[in-house]
Parts: sequence; structure tokens; C-alpha cells
Amino acid sequence: MAKDTNLSDSGGGHQKSTSSIISPSRHNTSTKLSSELEESILVAYRSIGIGSFGVVMRYVGMPLEKIALYMNSSQVTGKNQFAQSIRLTFQGGALAPYRVVGSSIHPFYSPLRRILLLGPASVVAWFMQYSVMGAAFQFFDRLLSKAFDLPPVVYGDQLMEPVSTTNNNANKEGDALSHNIKSATKTILAPVLSGSLESVVSNRAEVQRYFGPSKFAVLESHLNWNPIGRIFGPAFCANAMRNVVMCSTSFIVTPITYKLYYPQDKKSKSSLFYYGMGMNFAGNTVAISMQALWGRALDYSVAEGKGRNINYVDVIRESLKKEGTSAFFTVPKWFSRILMNAPVQGSLPWFYNNILPLGEDKVMSWFSTTKSASESAARVGEKDTNDRNQMGVTKSLS
Repeated sequence: MAKDTNLSDSGGGHQKSTSSIISPSRHNTSTKLSSELEESILVAYRSIGIGSFGVVMRYVGMPLEKIALYMNSSQVTGKNQFAQSIRLTFQGGALAPYRVVGSSIHPFYSPLRRILLLGPASVVAWFMQYSVMGAAFQFFDRLLSKAFDLPPVVYGDQLMEPVSTTNNNANKEGDALSHNIKSATKTILAPVLSGSLESVVSNRAEVQRYFGPSKFAVLESHLNWNPIGRIFGPAFCANAMRNVVMCSTSFIVTPITYKLYYPQDKKSKSSLFYYGMGMNFAGNTVAISMQALWGRALDYSVAEGKGRNINYVDVIRESLKKEGTSAFFTVPKWFSRILMNAPVQGSLPWFYNNILPLGEDKVMSWFSTTKSASESAARVGEKDTNDRNQMGVTKSLS
């Protein structure tokens, strides 16, 4: 008997992918909302939640981010690279890592923002990065699921449910090859598309934090790119490859492997948290090389004292010539990346699948109540209008 891997069907039977990504029966609402409206509300709710979570975690971890950026650049070489990175991070004082958080969008700052050294450019970029990542993955996963007639990736309480062992129609011998091809294509495309979109939103702000606002402005003036190029920012390809790896880890690999292979009697919110952290460590083993390529590509872009376009072949060749494979992967580089990334990305599967669902019923109830009140007000208004019209007709006849 083939093992059923229909990971969206908590009841054990086959669920067509043409159903919505979230079953309306999961939420208690006094007024029935259409599946399309409910789906849109939940995608927006989860995206806002992920974005807010990302802003807080990334701001708190700014010193760790700067250490990781220096560790994965050509500015530290030889022995004691971790110590070198720490010195570079705090060479301007204890609050130096926070001064590179872009604040160029608006010239006026509130007293709180002056204390926090927190500018709107990076806040918006962080929020958009994580909210777009969440919304994009949900959108592309749903779109591809419908296109290929496959179930969406498991979410929330579905991770805690036992894996069904019933037959799945898609796993019959005649359909197995087609099913596997479509599943593999969807599994690859969803994180590629969402990770790339995330980089469109985040890469430029990350480059600004790497160089600092002033140096970044000089680089952009030397490059003199068109508006599209400025939106993507330097070293976009390396940034996108890194985000694709981490998006796959958070939204594909972690939930699916936890659902299928984690011992059922040990599944819990805490075990998902630690499992997500462990998978983040594994994902960063690959992502660290992309991060190092990104940092070295940015150093290459300013190596001659003025901005120049990045040639990745030259970057890789020069890096390997100087430092060998350690230019792209060492244990200290990996550890610094873990320090920066694990607090937010490692805990993201836990937050996404355990914390966000706690507020979904309240959100749906609020929208349901609001919709009901709006419909009631519309009916009252329509009745009043009809009554006035009827009174007018009566008066005219009399």
C-alpha cells in the first residue's frame, strides 16, 4: 500500500487542490464568509504577522547581522576572523551597528526613533521582506497547487496530525510518474519565485546596511543604473539564491519533514521550535556560501575606489585564488550566520505554524461581525429609502 503524502488532508482522504488553501470549517464565524474572502483575509493576516515579527527580531539582532556581514566579506582575512568582525562592527561605539539602519526616507525623526537610531527605510524593508516572503509563498503555493492539482503545503495544526496511510489516487502506478514530476516542479518553483520576490524587496536595503547610507549613495551614483536596476540593487543574484534556500528551509523542508518523519508522540509546539532551529542550522550550511558570495561581490563592486558592475566569475576566481574554499565556507562563517539568522528565520516555522493560528479565529470573527453589521446597515438604509419612496408615492396620489 502506497503511503499517502497528501499533506493538506487532515482527515486522511484525498483532497482536491481546487479547494481553498484554508478550509473555511477551520474557523468559527457567525456569518459565513466566502472561501475566497476568507483566504484573502488569512493571507493578509499571516503576512502582516510575519512582517511585524521580522522587524522586531531583525532590529534586536543588528549587531549579529553586522558581524555576519563582515565575516562573509573580504574585509576580514587570516586568523581570528570572528574577532576581526566584532572589532569592525563596534569600531564606532556600542551603538554603531544601529547607525547603518537606513533613515533616508523622511528627514524628521521622533524622539523615540532618535533613541533607537531606527530609520524608516530599513523598517519598511524588513517588514516588506518578511511579509512579502510569507504572502508570496502562500500565493505561489496556492497558485501552483491549483495549476498542478496538488494539495498545498501543510500548515498549523496539520503538522501535529498523524500521517494518513490511505491510498491516494495520485499515487496509483499509472499516475505516479506524473504526480512526482508535478510535485517536484511545485516544490522547486514556489520557493524560487517567493525567494526572488523577497530579494526584490530586501536586497537594496541590505546593501545599504552593509555599506552605510553615505557610501551606498556614492556607489549608486557611480553605477548610474536605470530605475529598474536601482530597485534590484547590487549583488541581487547572490541575495536571491540565499533567500531561495532559506525560504525552502522554512516553508517547505521544515513543515513537511516534521509532519512525515518526526515521532508522533513527541510532536508539540516546543519540539517544532527546536526542530525548526535545527533545520535552520542545516539550511545555513548551504546559504552561507551564497551569503559569502554576496558580501564578496559587494566588496568587488567598490574595490577600485568607484562603483563597478559585478562579474561573479571574477569574484569567485579571485576569492578562491586568495583563500581557497574558506572564502565561501568556514565554521566561523557558518556560526556567525547562525547567530544572525537563527533567531528570526529558525523560529519562523514555529511562529508561523503555532503562534499566528492563535489569532485567526478572532480575526475571522471580527471580519464576520463587521461584514454582518455592514450588511445590516445596508438593509436598514435600503428599507428607509424604500419607505421614503413609498411615502412620496402615497402623498402624490393623495
